[in-house]
Amino acid sequence: MQLLPLLLLIANLEPHNVKLEEVTFKGRACIRLTDTAPTGLVAPERLAILKGSSFTDGIIEFGLAGDRLPSAPESSRGFTGLAFRVGPGGEPYNNAFYLRPYNGRSPNQVQRNHSAQYIAIPGYDWSPLREKFPKMYESYVDLVPGEWTKVKIEVRGNTAKLFVNGATQPTLLVNDLLTGNPTGALALWIGPGSQSHFANLRITR
Repeated sequence: MQLLPLLLLIANLEPHNVKLEEVTFKGRACIRLTDTAPTGLVAPERLAILKGSSFTDGIIEFGLAGDRLPSAPESSRGFTGLAFRVGPGGEPYNNAFYLRPYNGRSPNQVQRNHSAQYIAIPGYDWSPLREKFPKMYESYVDLVPGEWTKVKIEVRGNTAKLFVNGATQPTLLVNDLLTGNPTGALALWIGPGSQSHFANLRITR
């Protein structure tokens, strides 16, 4: 298998409704994404597309540290993750896995159950998925806001698996990717009211 380390530099990223900064966060050189979407943008098109990337099947590994903006409401959970097989220009961006760091150690068990999420845009954001397929496309994982978290995503055909913090078993297993291109770009992803750091992205094909 071919291992491809990818440089996370501003010059290599195409932002959509996010601000990009090259920073050092908790000892790691990384890219910071901050939500800058216009007020009222409900749909989660907050991406930084990796220019020139083309991904079909393989393993994606990276570190992230997600948090909410100081100005964000408490309902913002620090949404942060990665989109794959992204369409041209990011619209639609198709498949994504993301985490809700503020849910990982919530005192509310229902919130804990919504710590990790799969979505497919357009048509399958978290809300319709939760309504039509309760518990199928989200699960619990231990998370701490603002702390580095190791993430691995394995994609094979119509199946994708999300692994968190070195677990040998997937946190979330999707056996039927709901929409998307057979091949597309990779993109760093954040949700409304969020700021996240990304580091050490690499792809194994």
